Amino acid sequence: MAKAIKKQALGRGLSALLKDPENDIKSVNDKNADKVVGNIIELDIDAIEINPFQPRTNFNEDSLQELASSIKELGLIQPITVRKLDFNKYQLISGERRLRASKLVGLNTVPAYIRIANDNESLIMALVENIQRHDLDPIEIALSYQRLIDEIQLTQEQMSERVGKKRSTIANYLRLLKLDPIIQTGIRDGFISMGHGRAIINIEDQDVQTDIYQKIVSDNLSVRETEALVKNYQDSIKPAPAKAAKKASKFTIEDEHKKAFTNFFGSKIDVKIGGNGKGKITIPFHSEEDFNRIIKLIKG
Repeated sequence: MAKAIKKQALGRGLSALLKDPENDIKSVNDKNADKVVGNIIELDIDAIEINPFQPRTNFNEDSLQELASSIKELGLIQPITVRKLDFNKYQLISGERRLRASKLVGLNTVPAYIRIANDNESLIMALVENIQRHDLDPIEIALSYQRLIDEIQLTQEQMSERVGKKRSTIANYLRLLKLDPIIQTGIRDGFISMGHGRAIINIEDQDVQTDIYQKIVSDNLSVRETEALVKNYQDSIKPAPAKAAKKASKFTIEDEHKKAFTNFFGSKIDVKIGGNGKGKITIPFHSEEDFNRIIKLIKG
């Protein structure tokens, strides 16, 4: 919690710096530009304009309301990215859903990454340096990787070379961003570990994800216990294996065979056969004398 407060204070301090006309940063070569590149800064929502070339024009209202509720409860977990246009004037690069939802809940400021002229290589260096710090939580690292993908168009292979991490390690961090925001917050606040998150991500239903997260926290489950819990859930929703169809028997009883039984015993014999080739023969009798007659026929 203290770490989050420190970040917010830092963001506000940099925000004040950007509002100082004497420190109008337009290029990476300007004074204090190094404090902007790669950092999260609180920006006034009113200072941010929507990118007119944004390809996405339709936003699901229900989805926006859900995101707004999450932001109201947890804050904006993933900062937006903007491009500096002029003094205290910015244009949105990515995160329009987050910006719209933030406006819905009445936020006056939002955390943002600011891109400035010719800062591409500087941003890469700042992000790589940031990732290699030891005090970052897994979600912060995942967000830095995602920025390198979204803004710099680095592949996971290229990131692997830059940060000295295996590609599989990078992929595992990025998968954490698919978790429900409540669970991401739980990882950032230390309620659960990255190992717990990696186990939960194997479940697609986010409602089930949050149910399992609550159980992990309330029962203090280990990563191994969480993996077992996830496996049990996945096994429970697997469709039951189809029973092998019984092979139908080609064995049939001809009418002439039934007649042979009837003629032999002197009464109508019932012969039935099932699909598996098994059957039964029913020999009726009408009296004790008739029964004894049939016995003599069988004994020959």
